Amino acid sequence: MDLLSRADHRASAIIVAHNHPSGSLQPSPEDIRITGQLTEAGKILGVPLLDHIIFTSRGYYSLAEHNEI
Repeated sequence: MDLLSRADHRASAIIVAHNHPSGSLQPSPEDIRITGQLTEAGKILGVPLLDHIIFTSRGYYSLAEHNEI
């Protein structure tokens, strides 16, 4: 039996990332709402949401770095 077949394949945490084609680095109200839902779901499942990152051509915005998680 190899290591992967014996390993527990559960996620231990989640990081969500997506882009904003508009170029805006600010999270939208929908981003904030979804982050809250994912945080609550993670608590129930025992899989914490570590970060929600928004990417644009100008850089990124981390909700965790801005204490929004």
